[in-house]
Amino acid sequence: MNSLDLIDSFSEFKQMKNIDRPTMMKVLEDVFRTLLRKKYGEVDNFDIVVNTDKGDLEIWHRREIVEDDKVEDPIIQIGISDAQQIEEDFEVGEETYEKIELESFGRRAILAARQTLASRVGDLEKDEVFKKYKDRVGEIVAAEVYQVWKKEILLLDEEGNELLLPKSEQIKTDFFKKGETVRTVIKKVEMKNGTPYIILSRTDNAFLAKLMEQEVPEVFDGLIVIKNIVREPGEKAKVVVESFDDRIDPVGACVGVKGSRIHGIVRELKNENIDIINHTNNLSLMVQRALAPAKINSIDINQEKKRISVYLEPDQVSLAIGKRGVNIKLASRLVGFEIDVYRENEEGEEEEYDIELDEFADEIEGWMIDELKKIGCDSAKSVLALSDDELVRRTDLEEESIKDIRKILESEFQDE
Repeated sequence: MNSLDLIDSFSEFKQMKNIDRPTMMKVLEDVFRTLLRKKYGEVDNFDIVVNTDKGDLEIWHRREIVEDDKVEDPIIQIGISDAQQIEEDFEVGEETYEKIELESFGRRAILAARQTLASRVGDLEKDEVFKKYKDRVGEIVAAEVYQVWKKEILLLDEEGNELLLPKSEQIKTDFFKKGETVRTVIKKVEMKNGTPYIILSRTDNAFLAKLMEQEVPEVFDGLIVIKNIVREPGEKAKVVVESFDDRIDPVGACVGVKGSRIHGIVRELKNENIDIINHTNNLSLMVQRALAPAKINSIDINQEKKRISVYLEPDQVSLAIGKRGVNIKLASRLVGFEIDVYRENEEGEEEEYDIELDEFADEIEGWMIDELKKIGCDSAKSVLALSDDELVRRTDLEEESIKDIRKILESEFQDE
């Protein structure tokens, strides 16, 4: 190996944007001082000059000129005769500077230095990546998809640093191809066994909050504050906002003219339906806003049990519950109470809520729902009221299918 091979390694420093110049120089000096120490024992009389712009370096051996018979240590002293062979007008008391060629260290030593350098640089790069991202948790980052795996996606930022987007942090309908640019929020940054792990997310509430910051100037400027966010990523979200300026309508500002501001966020979140809700400290009013567009007749609040009973007209129940019960689940999380929905009959008496079978279209095949409707079962509780044997007898459904349907319907009421 000649000196150019090692210099090539050093020249790579020019491309390393993560490592600052003083750190580069210190690493190179440390590597070569180790080489010098192994060969000469002492290093105080050697000067290492690093040119980080060009990616090269020079080593100079500095020695004091003494009389020929007074040379006690050839590492720090040189006789006048030898010195004058370097330059004729040298005199006793002056210093000589001789350039040390890398080849003089030997092939094995240079190879070891190259390996040490690569290891030190790798550790430094990892430290710099960790420092770069550890204070950016909660920020949005755009990165390019490099590799798609079953459980996660590997992305690269503009400097080639590796970022991870786990499957659990992706919206269900997310589908990315190699080379595609993806926007995410930095959820977590940690160091494991000396390697930085930057975990990204598209399902975290912070992602929606930051998207609103970007799309709504009033949120970015602090005129509108996001008080709370609850999400079923890719399906529905509820965002509570408040304005400290009476002249600003927080809901209207977030939605924009004809939905111009919110539409961009909805597209980014794969058509996630976003409800913007005006903040209030009145719990009853907040429940009404959280269950919109359903119109509530009355509300009973049990503070001790943390439960709220809401009473609605029969045609408002499905609106309050929402598709697959998402609306009422989010509303419950938003107010911090379990919400029970009851329908009022024509005499004004309440009935515990039911769910229309059509709300389960994503989980139960359409022809099965039609079979149940043929025998007058158009809601979940009307199906649960019948035994498996009766359902088998009255429909063309198999017993196994009926058991699966029952599990789906029962789980919905258990969740509530």
